[in-house]
Amino acid sequence: MVVEESMSWLQVVVLSLLQGLTEFLPVSSSGHLSIFSKIFFGHDAGASFTAVVQLGTEAAVVVYFAKDIYRIAMAWFRGIANADARGDEYRLGWMVIIGTIPIGIIGFLFKDVIRESARNLWITAIVLILFSFVFLAAERWGKQNRDVDPKTLKGMDMKTTLAMAFGQCLALIPGVSRSGATMSAGMFMNLSREAAARYSFLLAIPAVLASGLFSLPDVFDPQAGQSATGIQIVIGVAIAFAVGYASIAWLLRFVQNHSLAWFAGYRIILGLVVIGLLTAGVITPTLTSA
Repeated sequence: MVVEESMSWLQVVVLSLLQGLTEFLPVSSSGHLSIFSKIFFGHDAGASFTAVVQLGTEAAVVVYFAKDIYRIAMAWFRGIANADARGDEYRLGWMVIIGTIPIGIIGFLFKDVIRESARNLWITAIVLILFSFVFLAAERWGKQNRDVDPKTLKGMDMKTTLAMAFGQCLALIPGVSRSGATMSAGMFMNLSREAAARYSFLLAIPAVLASGLFSLPDVFDPQAGQSATGIQIVIGVAIAFAVGYASIAWLLRFVQNHSLAWFAGYRIILGLVVIGLLTAGVITPTLTSA
């Protein structure tokens, strides 16, 4: 795999803004970074840059949900020490931990495929379109009548956690969308959109933080994609944090009264545009063919 030149400051700023805007929307942030990198900058920045800049958006999740995270963590530690203190929040802590295991295993075993072979714009465009119909199916057949509090997630169970955990694994493919896959899985298990979105955020924290930290050395000396300097990474993470924080608040309000079909429509249009550009030879599908 060929490694391209260093990233420009314009590219870092644009992609970091894009990461913050799209990380929490069910439109695939990794797919957007790959597509926009090729269209506007002629290169794919690479999976390592994508993983590291996600640290900014995940920091936004940690700050936004700080009270929830603290409450769940304290309940988990109390429950570990005292069996009589094991309530809903203790169990929710275990659900997040166990729900992180599948993506950790699959991400580690297939890391080379994820970083190289899967970053093909034909795959991204087709997945953007096809997975949109999963959103529509979740809206159509998900009853959204489960007795799960959308604010505290009281009532969540392990079966729903595992369904959303394996949905999260699909997000390793650019074009799927982590939030879209996990929310759809939750809705198929009859969660409301708001409860599915909130749990999706919590479930993503350990996996994305681990992925970003694991990829940090590679972003300075990548095996594929472009390299970035330390200050570029710091600025990129800061931009993604600020924009991502605003995106979380917006999405949680939006899903209370609006269908995922809005995002499905956008994804289908974007996928068709990318297929058109690939067919016309305006952009190339992979890094090696650039």
